[in-house]
Amino acid sequence: MMRCAGFAAWCLCLLLLPLAAHAADVHATLDRNTVQLGETVTLNVRVEGAVSGVDAPDFSVLSQDFEVLGSSQNRSVSIVNGVRHAELTFGVALRAKHAGTLQIPALPVAGGQTAPLQLQVNAPDATGSAGTAVPDQDVFLEAQVEPTHAYVGQQLSYVVRLYYAVNLGGSLEAPRIDGVQTVQVGDDVKYVTQRGGRSWHVLERRFALTPQHPGQLVIPALTFQGEVSDLNDLNGFFGGSTPVSARAPALTVSVQAVPDAAAKSAWLPARQLSLTLAGLPAAQTSVRVGQALNLTMTMQATGLAAEALPALSLPPLDGATVYPDKPVSRTGHDGAWLVGRQQRKFALVPERAGTLTIPATSVKWWNVLTDQSEVAQIPARQLTVLPALGVAGGTPAQPAVVAAASSAGAPSPATPAQGVPWRWVALGSVGLWLLSVLAWWYWRRRHAASTRQPPVAVALTGHGSSRECQRAFFAAARGADIAAQARTLLAWARAERPSIQHLGELAAALADAGQHAAIADLQHRRYGGATPPAGPVALADAFKHGLVWRESGTPPTESGVPPLYPFKLHPD
Repeated sequence: MMRCAGFAAWCLCLLLLPLAAHAADVHATLDRNTVQLGETVTLNVRVEGAVSGVDAPDFSVLSQDFEVLGSSQNRSVSIVNGVRHAELTFGVALRAKHAGTLQIPALPVAGGQTAPLQLQVNAPDATGSAGTAVPDQDVFLEAQVEPTHAYVGQQLSYVVRLYYAVNLGGSLEAPRIDGVQTVQVGDDVKYVTQRGGRSWHVLERRFALTPQHPGQLVIPALTFQGEVSDLNDLNGFFGGSTPVSARAPALTVSVQAVPDAAAKSAWLPARQLSLTLAGLPAAQTSVRVGQALNLTMTMQATGLAAEALPALSLPPLDGATVYPDKPVSRTGHDGAWLVGRQQRKFALVPERAGTLTIPATSVKWWNVLTDQSEVAQIPARQLTVLPALGVAGGTPAQPAVVAAASSAGAPSPATPAQGVPWRWVALGSVGLWLLSVLAWWYWRRRHAASTRQPPVAVALTGHGSSRECQRAFFAAARGADIAAQARTLLAWARAERPSIQHLGELAAALADAGQHAAIADLQHRRYGGATPPAGPVALADAFKHGLVWRESGTPPTESGVPPLYPFKLHPD
């Protein structure tokens, strides 16, 4: 009885250990990393895992370089998939006292400490941003785009700023440009600045624009429509209001086609791209047969969304088996630029003793800052694999499950039967219970997602059936979004043949010449800047009888057009 009570207490400690070890996480962020002297910037200190009993940080340490204009405090609690998430945010508005690179030191809070930050404060421009003089209105708009020369598929950073010196209400429209993918980057940023000897409130909104065709791109003038409120007007119940509008200037960008140096590889125009593989043992460290290595491959690119990155994979290995996990992708931002990230885990299990070689893996990308092709590479590695424990020479060890079953079927008369220790039975029961709870939660989550998403959304996420993906493709084929047509066609093909990675592989796997031509037209319309005679109706007609797969052993039909998205990592 005492041993059972001790075991129960031990299990309870194991269950409570993650809760005790999970202390509150603290981190600090600035809403902007570069400001002009006279503008305000907001410092946010977030405490995750606690909403009460936490004192605000001591912001007086900032008084040497900043004016502390005001502070706020916000608490939030959310429950996602049965998991409670609490967050406490302390915000403070700052105004720099001088220009230069100013340091925000680490701030102690909630038993932790934030990381130090840097803020670049530039001297004020007497003529205003982008050389524009301050107008004589109380409300005006400014717009900027960077860069002014770009490639197809390269992200442009478009920012619009609304300046107002009155009580203002209204709406600011988003840019709508044919042939350009438009995504808002982050939330609106609000601050105060000095311009022309006058104090202005500023609302700043950023967009990521990705052109799909070469040529002269015109970003149309953006318009703000609103009302100026006069609280001193006694004629109205809540004061009078006057309609007001403002207009940002139109901007142009020269968009070039894919350069010849990158025409035969995956087109990845980025400001920065990295490829890493974590989990390999240190040099001179050996592994054993049957010992699984948990590897994590990560690709991250600045200036590209996650869906534009190629699928991650390990090459086939001689002497080992690779078990890939489901890839995980996420798109964030660093203020102005999208940051796409793809990550995939692999379990690598050596099968025989000796030397195991993991070939180098590389991906070509185009550096838009230096305007030249570069290669991100994971270097090759050689691992020394020792025999499994208890096995002489290089003979693989028999699986433990098979050995146990054999001994159970024919017990040795010289060895008395041993009972299974009770603690292992208890641990196994707890493990099976946890697995059943996780399986039930996963089923509920998948079931809820499948009943909540429309067919097109399900198809694009890669979880739809072949029929759902087919309906999504025909819906896109009747529209004008070429990118959606390519994505839904590839999703349909993957629903039937998961090994298909890009449209080039799909064309090689199809036996119908009309479908080859339709794919070639689709790629030309998306990336080549040309408009062939065939339109969306012809695209739908080419696939109205389904995908015509080539029989095994039949050589592929040469289409004459190299695949524009051969998203494959290749070993050197």
